[in-house]
Amino acid sequence: MSRTKLFTSESVTEGHPDKVCDQISDSILDAIMEQDPNARVACETAVNTGLVMVMGEISTCCYVDIPSIVRNTVRDIGYTRAKYGFDADTCAVLQSIDEQSSDIAMGVNDALETRQSEVHQNGAGDQGMMFGFACKETESYMPMPIYLAHNMSKRLAEVRKKETLDWLRPDGKTQVTIKYEDEKPVAVDTVVVSCQHSENVPLSTIKEEIIKHVVEPCLPQDLDISNIKYLINPTGRFVIGGPMGDSGLTGRKIIVDTYGGYAKHGGGAFSGKDCTKVDRSAAYAARWVAKHLVAADLCDKCEIEIAYAIGVAEPVSLLVDTFGTGRMAENEIEKIVREVFDLRPSSIINELDLRRPIYRQTASYGHFGRDDLNLPWEKISKLEHIKKAIK
Repeated sequence: MSRTKLFTSESVTEGHPDKVCDQISDSILDAIMEQDPNARVACETAVNTGLVMVMGEISTCCYVDIPSIVRNTVRDIGYTRAKYGFDADTCAVLQSIDEQSSDIAMGVNDALETRQSEVHQNGAGDQGMMFGFACKETESYMPMPIYLAHNMSKRLAEVRKKETLDWLRPDGKTQVTIKYEDEKPVAVDTVVVSCQHSENVPLSTIKEEIIKHVVEPCLPQDLDISNIKYLINPTGRFVIGGPMGDSGLTGRKIIVDTYGGYAKHGGGAFSGKDCTKVDRSAAYAARWVAKHLVAADLCDKCEIEIAYAIGVAEPVSLLVDTFGTGRMAENEIEKIVREVFDLRPSSIINELDLRRPIYRQTASYGHFGRDDLNLPWEKISKLEHIKKAIK
């Protein structure tokens, strides 16, 4: 029996308070990685009116100027005038940084397997389960709702920075509802855009210009767009925004960062964490694996779960779910994954070359499906290995 359903995902701009924090945390991580690729970094940021608080655990042999990194990041985002509610040059920057716990470092430096043999391996930096997902709804192997929501958020920032719409301010959110029939996207049902703006621009102008310059350029040609319901600044006013309108915190937009709720999330945030933290590196690896399986036409939709124990290199479990779209049994696909992909933390780090400053660019508009970035976990590089494993 056919089924019609609606699914909605949201995105936020780089000026959203939580995303300001993600970008600051990852900017600090990048600055450290550039000098000390083996550093251990767990950097959290909080913002409020006129205030940035950086805290966490960092073990490194290098020095970075955290206040300067904070101010440069805030400036790049666009908070450069006090009238926007936040100013890169005048905001206060507080720090509270400790070293990584020696108890955690012990398990990461030498995995349980290393302590039981002479072969050195790094252990997982924490316990937890990480999920990766891919599907054939878009060319980037991402679900359609989050793909369109991200494109519209990026477009909001683009027309602001180019001054196409000179009344836009940095904060903003988008939301896209897609109509599905038999699990396939067929129409754009609803588009919601909330954008921070200057004091005197009328709502009618905001609605007209946002639809024209932001929404319509992002609409796909292969879906029905004839009956879209538009909700543009539905409260009627969005002048107070950014950290003045709402406090922000690193890691509070993890669903925006991943698949827009279309697939599971293990709960761990990404930004501010170095690659020994499997919250980040294993989630990237899971996406990498899922994308390969869909690209190899083993399934049309795929979700991977990988679970780890702190201080242990080998995953404690691996699960493949193809949602009934698999061309072969899921336990057989799992065998292929184990044969082709080494999912121990050290192997993930080496295979994806994660000890380098590539993270700030992922801190807004999603970590996956980024056609605009050269991200290693988005590269389909092991198709021949998969074909060989199938044979």
